[in-house]
Amino acid sequence: MAFEKLSESVDRLNTNVQSLIHSNTEYYKLKAFKQGMKGATSLVRFLIMGFLLSTAGIMISFALAIVISEAIGVASSGYFIVGGFYLIVFALIFKFGKEPIEKLILKKFSKLVFNENEE
Repeated sequence: MAFEKLSESVDRLNTNVQSLIHSNTEYYKLKAFKQGMKGATSLVRFLIMGFLLSTAGIMISFALAIVISEAIGVASSGYFIVGGFYLIVFALIFKFGKEPIEKLILKKFSKLVFNENEE
């Protein structure tokens, strides 16, 4: 009699543990999917915004180069001046921008991934 009750209890415990493991597995699958989708949507949004910003930057750069060329009177001088400006900006970012850019990206994605207040 006591052995049968113990056996029943062990069977129920086994069933409950298996159920718990299954529930935890499903929870972590959903959590991983949620985090993955947050990252994917952020990436797509970043790419779209980057494309639009780049296109606007190119148009403004051409317009500025034309204005400078007309002001100086030499047709290609504005393009060289704008190109030189971008080379200087690139060199400055290459030399001094690695750490601030990494910190900014880490902060943004840490907030995105670890912010559980949205649930």
